[in-house]
Amino acid sequence: MQDPAVPVDNPTRSGPAPAGLGERVRQFVGSVVVPAEPVLDAGGPAAADALAELQARARAEGLWALPLPSELGGGGLSFAAYARLAEAEGASDHGPAALGSAPLLDVTLLSRHATDPVRDACLRPLVAGTMRTCYAMTEPDTPGTEPWLTSTTATRTPDGGWRVSGRKWFVSGAAGADLVTVLTRTGGAPGDRDGLSLLLVPTDAPGFRVVRELPVLGATGQYEIEFDGVTVPDGHLVGPEGGALAVAGERLAIGRALRCLRWLGQAQRAFDLMCDRAVTRRGSGGVPADHQLVQQHVFDALLALRTTRPLVHEAAALIAAGQDARTEVGLAKVASARMLQQVADAAIQVFGAAGLGPDTPLPALFRGGRAARILDGPDELHVTSVARRVLRGHSGGAATRG
Repeated sequence: MQDPAVPVDNPTRSGPAPAGLGERVRQFVGSVVVPAEPVLDAGGPAAADALAELQARARAEGLWALPLPSELGGGGLSFAAYARLAEAEGASDHGPAALGSAPLLDVTLLSRHATDPVRDACLRPLVAGTMRTCYAMTEPDTPGTEPWLTSTTATRTPDGGWRVSGRKWFVSGAAGADLVTVLTRTGGAPGDRDGLSLLLVPTDAPGFRVVRELPVLGATGQYEIEFDGVTVPDGHLVGPEGGALAVAGERLAIGRALRCLRWLGQAQRAFDLMCDRAVTRRGSGGVPADHQLVQQHVFDALLALRTTRPLVHEAAALIAAGQDARTEVGLAKVASARMLQQVADAAIQVFGAAGLGPDTPLPALFRGGRAARILDGPDELHVTSVARRVLRGHSGGAATRG
């Protein structure tokens, strides 16, 4: 699937972030969101109440929906400006939801490709946090790296709408969503790259069902869902009929860059925890920081962070400018996923048994790093696609950017 070069930034949005905004976001996540993580991780009504309190506080402190359009009630930051805040916001998995930036992908997708009635009905509630959406592409027994094998179908109804049937899984946040954007086949047969479309399906429509939750290494939030003849109006087509791969590729490029930025924030959090532990934990042999093997962990983790960060921000800058970022996004995605796993693992090693237990976020950060190597395409997919693109650029004997 290609990632079209489409600029993310809306020229009506403001430019750089105000001075000090990044530190305010960092402080809010560290002092307000992080202490609430145990309740938020547990899910249920208590988590919903806790999230609502965090969101109200973010609004009160002027930190709500910073990268979303100001004309819709957001903070109006450009994507380029938000990229410099996304690390701090993403240090906690709950940061984007607490600060209202979580709908950025869906707001961008619907702003560009939805019909006017859908935009009028959905965009403001999405930015306000009163409506939630999710995105369903991957299917059981179908490689997520080959979306053209999609078997979920949408057939025309007599009134010109669509009837959707099929099953999707590993859908983030499906249980609490009001709408799901689903990749479905409206023409051709599985294996054809043409004939795929995106449809926006209300989750309260008859025939929609959450089949089960799919814990990922023990973490909640992923679901398997079913569409059993769900009918939706024609106006719920997102993008042109048969044009889903281009639209989905555009979404993927932005989504991968955002994930990488947030993984950087989580890795920095693990690194800081490791360093604090190394200089404060005292045993009969002194503090861990005095031992060369601990110093090696610190050095290697810092090297991974410092070498990955420029890759990620280069990819984000290219996406914001509407330039071809496929090579840079592939490099950043693999590097940041590996880096998060490496840094979290090093921190656990320095903590010892305490790093395996429930008293630190390190198990969750390590789990996130391991899952990151599969999310949005496994490492192998990006390695292969980037290498092929680079080698094609050398086929005539001249090096190209990729």
